[in-house]
Amino acid sequence: MNLQTEPNLDAPDSFYEALIDTHRDLSEAQSHALNARLVLLLANHIGRLDVLQQALKAARDSGR
Repeated sequence: MNLQTEPNLDAPDSFYEALIDTHRDLSEAQSHALNARLVLLLANHIGRLDVLQQALKAARDSGR
C-alpha cells in the first residue's frame, strides 16, 4: 500500500481550524506533547508499518 499524498481531506479548512483550536492556549511544551499524542493516535489508526515509514520519509524530506 502506498501513502496517499494527493489532497484527500473532505473539509481541509475545517480540519485546519480544528487543529489550531486544539492548540489554543497551550504552552509550547503542551503543544509538542499534543502533536506527539496525535501522531501516535493516527499511526495506530493507519496501522501499517510500510505506510508509516513512507510518511516519515515524506515528512522529513519535505522539510529540507
